Amino acid sequence: MHISEAWLRSYVNPAISTEELVEQLTMAGLEVDSVEPAAAKFSGVVVGEVMAMQQHPDADRLRICQVAVGEAEPLQIVCGASNVRIGLKIPAALIGAVLPADFKIKKSKLRGVESFGMLCSEKELGLAADANGLMELASNAPVGVDIREYLSLDDSIIEVDLTPNRADCLSVEGLAREVAVLNQMNWSATSVENTEISHQEALTVSVEASEACPRYLGRLIKGVNAKALTPLWMQERLRRSGLRSLGPLVDATNYVLLELGQPLHVFDAEKLSGGITVRWAKADEDLALLNGQTIKLDDQALVIADDKQALALAGIMGGNNSAVNNETQAVFLECAFFSPQSIAGEARRFGLHTDSSHRFERGVDATLQTRAIERATQLILDISGGNAGVITEVTAESVLPQRQSVFLRRQRIEKMLGIALADEQIADIFKRLGMAVETQVDGWQITPPGFRFDITIEADLIEEVARIYGYNKLPNSSLLMRSKLIPATEAVLEIDRIKDLLVDRGYQEAITYSFVDEDIQFIIAPDIKVIHLKNPISSELSVMRTTLWCGLLKAALYNTNRQQNRVRLFETGLRFIKNDGQVHQQKMLAGLALGGAYNEQWDISARKVDFFDIKSDVQAIIALSGHEVQFLPAQQSALHPGQTAEILASNGEKIGWLGMLHPNIEKQLGFDTQVFLFEVDQNLIFNKRIPLFKSLSKYPSVRRDLALIVKEDIAVIEIINCIKGSADSVLKDVIVFDIYRGKGIDEDSKSVALGLIMQDDAQTLTDSEIDVIVSKTLDILIDKIHAKLRD
Repeated sequence: MHISEAWLRSYVNPAISTEELVEQLTMAGLEVDSVEPAAAKFSGVVVGEVMAMQQHPDADRLRICQVAVGEAEPLQIVCGASNVRIGLKIPAALIGAVLPADFKIKKSKLRGVESFGMLCSEKELGLAADANGLMELASNAPVGVDIREYLSLDDSIIEVDLTPNRADCLSVEGLAREVAVLNQMNWSATSVENTEISHQEALTVSVEASEACPRYLGRLIKGVNAKALTPLWMQERLRRSGLRSLGPLVDATNYVLLELGQPLHVFDAEKLSGGITVRWAKADEDLALLNGQTIKLDDQALVIADDKQALALAGIMGGNNSAVNNETQAVFLECAFFSPQSIAGEARRFGLHTDSSHRFERGVDATLQTRAIERATQLILDISGGNAGVITEVTAESVLPQRQSVFLRRQRIEKMLGIALADEQIADIFKRLGMAVETQVDGWQITPPGFRFDITIEADLIEEVARIYGYNKLPNSSLLMRSKLIPATEAVLEIDRIKDLLVDRGYQEAITYSFVDEDIQFIIAPDIKVIHLKNPISSELSVMRTTLWCGLLKAALYNTNRQQNRVRLFETGLRFIKNDGQVHQQKMLAGLALGGAYNEQWDISARKVDFFDIKSDVQAIIALSGHEVQFLPAQQSALHPGQTAEILASNGEKIGWLGMLHPNIEKQLGFDTQVFLFEVDQNLIFNKRIPLFKSLSKYPSVRRDLALIVKEDIAVIEIINCIKGSADSVLKDVIVFDIYRGKGIDEDSKSVALGLIMQDDAQTLTDSEIDVIVSKTLDILIDKIHAKLRD
């Protein structure tokens, strides 16, 4: 939020510098992001008045003006602005003036006529990005006064970055209250009087969604002049708060929003059909918004409607069909309290973010509406004239938020903050913060005001004491911690060991959001039901991930788009699965590889990473746990159907997946190279098998090689499992050392060369015993997988 320092100091003006004020706010938890001057640097510009004017003899668009600037004689200044006229008061830059961008004003001739200065627009003074003519000043502006003094331009704009729980400071009054408390000063809120009622006409108001809108106020104001000029002081305060002037009717409501923190809206009363209804939208109902966007509503959207159509998206933005303009003569002024729960996430859902939604999402004081509508009425009548009608109010007291009192224990303050403050000082802090304080024997019963949604427990009150007393004044002390060493079990594989392994193998750790783009999530896992966020950061981060691949793929694409041709990433984190209405969190380890198998070098021929490279990385991880796993061909929607493996534990439990990204997804996401992925369940690989000692055999091992012909669809792991599952105990290992396809082998078959390693712990194996084992192994292979011994 941007705020004018001069506006803030009009409420409370402590004898401290801007820098000290900024430090105070930041240390009180209201972090200041920046401080900028309210206007660009310029000098030599005064209030001028056009006294006389005549046509330039040689230029149709130029006028020769006689301008009073507070000197003995008026100055002759040639001007081409369309809105220059006699009696107009404007900023006049004198000879020697220096405007923004170091533009110096000198005596000059325009088409042969001397000009002794320049009449200025807002753009030329650096007060606006563009302008349609001269900057028009109030008719009572004192001629000859420096324009910086007249407009109070020697001001600073303070940008305060508020946390979501401090919605009470989203106004000038809210910040003034904080500054007054921090400096132990008194301050006075804006005086608001009840408006005199000039007519009894009113629109009927009904609220069908009372839980979402517990309080709604409206007032009909007739006979307004929408063409009236918003006072310059109001325009300047709006500008310094980041809002441009949109006419007196809208400016008045925007001013109250900044001043009090209460959003309001004005409807053109003549464009309304019947009464006002606060209701939930109908499915597929259309609404044309003020920003030119037309949205399609659903029954989750709260709207303000008349008898004919939806008029506004409640608490977010008004509609174009009921907007005020220069021809408006009567307005319906709206001021309501919308519950944060009904507004939270709604603006973002439609791609919007407004000052109104920003405040309602965080919480607005539910007692503020009457004061705010009276203040807005007062401003509209002062600027645009008109006659105010009665206020129509609909309130559901039972659903309005109620502030519950919280008990603060005296000894708890000293225990948590390490300081002992006088009872009077503590009570004074809370009273200045607007809270009701009831002193009791061992503490205080404190009731927060309507604007403090964040005070619910004792710790919140202690935080307030620390904030106002000063975090930097709290004593420093070392914590005494008695720790007990807990034995580490060998049966758990530490995650850091796996991370070190992956880093050693060329990977880099990535940390991505747990919430991802729903479109990418659907592409990767279309069959898994996702969990939608109620209040997402953005539309691209709207669902919880069901796989870590979503974030890794996005990170990899970001890198490849920046000339990173070899990418290795891994991530450890949670995925979120919804089963039977319950959300389950599962710890996963995922990795991604693309580009070259090795960094470019002279000694090794370049080749792309392939399925077996990433499989070896997964095997290295599994080896740390001491478990045996199987990689079986399978189908996975995100992976290539011919290069996908499901990872199974020895007991058949599913551990994870690895494979190549499906070509369609690869193209859809924008990759120009093959991408390989793996993802495994952390819990299943972290249960480490404790190694057991086994004595070494003193007898020699023997190796016998076999060349088998099997069908192409027989996986090597199937051959190995077949041998190990029924072999003699002396068979210690099976090694695959060659696979051949080609001449002499049928097209639907392949040759697999195996090495059988045999060793007995009790004796040296004889040739006859070895032949029996080999023959038995062959019989098993022939019987189960129809293998043949290759000639």
